[in-house]
Amino acid sequence: MARVMRVILVVLLGVALLLAGPLWMLAGERVDLDTHWSNADRRPVGLAPAADVTPEAVVHIYAARAYSWRGAFAVHTWIATKAAGASDYRRYQVLSWRRPTVVSQWGQPDRSWYGNPPNLLADYRGASAAKLIPCIEAAVARYPAPDRYRAWPGPNSNTFIAWIVREVPGLEVALPPHALGKDYLFDGVLAEAPSGSGYQLALGGLVGILLARDEGLEVNLLGLTLGVDPWPLALNLPGVGRLGAAAPVQGDGAVR
Repeated sequence: MARVMRVILVVLLGVALLLAGPLWMLAGERVDLDTHWSNADRRPVGLAPAADVTPEAVVHIYAARAYSWRGAFAVHTWIATKAAGASDYRRYQVLSWRRPTVVSQWGQPDRSWYGNPPNLLADYRGASAAKLIPCIEAAVARYPAPDRYRAWPGPNSNTFIAWIVREVPGLEVALPPHALGKDYLFDGVLAEAPSGSGYQLALGGLVGILLARDEGLEVNLLGLTLGVDPWPLALNLPGVGRLGAAAPVQGDGAVR
C-alpha cells in the first residue's frame, strides 16, 4: 500500500510540475482571457518586408501565443511565402474554428494572432527562398491529415508546420518548445528534428525525447516539453516556452 501511495505521489508531483508553467501564465494575466476574437488585435507587427518593394523571394515561419486559454499552453505557428516579383504573401496554416482544414490565404504574413504578436522563427531570402517555395507548395498539397485536428496531442496547426519543415529539404527551423503538437509523428516513432540538426523519438505526441544541436535536449511528457538548450543557454518549460537567451532566427535572411 505504501508503494502504491508513493507511485501516486510521484505521478501527482509530475503532473503538478507540467502544469506549473501554464498555471503561472494564467495567474499572472499573461494570457488575455477577456477579449473576444472579433475585437482582438490583428495588425501586422513589421517583421515582414513589404511585398510591393521587395522583388526577391521570401519564406518566413512565425509563432504566436494561441488565442484565449490555449495560449497558456501553446503557440500557433504558420508559414508564409512570396515568390520573386510577387505583390503579396501567401500564408499556410491549419485552422479548426469551422472545420479542420489547411488554409491558404493571401495577405500580410506578420499579423498578430488574435491579440498576440508573432515571433519570426525562420527567414529565407532570394535564391534559397525561390528554391524552397515550390517544395513547400507541394508538401502542403500532400499533408496527410488535412481534415483532422486535435488541439492535444495532435495533429494540429503545429503538427502541420513541423511536418512541412521535415518534408522540405533545406527548410530548417527549431520550433518553440511550447509548439504543442510538433512532436506528433504520422509515420513511425523516429524522425529528424525540425531543425535538421538532430533526431527525436516520439510516441503519439504524448511522450518522447529530442536531441539536436539547435533545439538542445527536450523531453516530451503528455505533450508538454521540458528541456535545456546549451547554446544559447535557455531552459524550455511547459507553457512558458524558452526562458533565457532568445533563439536565433534561422535562415539566410536579415530582419529589416
